[in-house]
Amino acid sequence: MTLRHIYPINVNDLKPTTPATGEPIFESVDPSTLFVDDQYQRDIGERGIRQIRKMIEGWDWTKFRAPVCAFETGDDGNEVLKVIDGQHTCIAAASHPNVHRIPVQIVEAPDQQSQASAFIGQNVDRLGVTKLQLHQAALTAGDEHAQDVQNVCERAKVKILLTTPHRYEAGDTVAISAISALVKKHSVLKARQILEVLSNAGLAPIKDAHIKATELLMTDAEFCDQFEPEDLTKEIETAGMLAENEAKVFAATHKVQFWKALASVWFKKTRKKRRAAP
Repeated sequence: MTLRHIYPINVNDLKPTTPATGEPIFESVDPSTLFVDDQYQRDIGERGIRQIRKMIEGWDWTKFRAPVCAFETGDDGNEVLKVIDGQHTCIAAASHPNVHRIPVQIVEAPDQQSQASAFIGQNVDRLGVTKLQLHQAALTAGDEHAQDVQNVCERAKVKILLTTPHRYEAGDTVAISAISALVKKHSVLKARQILEVLSNAGLAPIKDAHIKATELLMTDAEFCDQFEPEDLTKEIETAGMLAENEAKVFAATHKVQFWKALASVWFKKTRKKRRAAP
């Protein structure tokens, strides 16, 4: 066996921060006494239940990862321990007949905003945590960009969903990455105008490709001055899935991205502005 010491790297070119809070502590707790904040933590769906059942059947302390928690004073004045990260583990432990206590890592995060920030820090690079969850956590943490995204969507009558529903309603979307990029790239007014075209068309749901295609048509100089937004909305609503099917064929034939093909199909059939006589 070859062992290697942990050794420090050269950090002379860095400016390490001074931690704003004390180091975490570890406590053994009854998992059934813990709480979860639904404001930024997802509810447990069917996939989560399957994951929890799998954890219970194969419980192994060598694979155990301590949940991250924080103390908070509830509305009744009593102090509770909230799970910031690891609610699936906590539910599995609370459900397991032979697991009565688990170690948890307790950090200093006394309010909902700091707890949401901690949730983002724990999960930003982890698989299985969706962009939608991170957006909701950033919103709770008071992130300015997340608030801009939320405001733009609300004003455009677009509803950001936290989970995939059995049936979408008009204006629903889970395309948070595309919307976030839209708001970063353009003003909040332009982003809202782009989303309104799709919302007014009654799309259910509004997808990444819809957003990118509409953005191209409404911001690229080659297209944006040739039609009114309401005419693009009318074409999207009228064409429906026929336009998307045509775009799939166009994309395959011309070897272009689907959203660009969709933009081309929509633009071709959108009523153009009348040009002033010379």
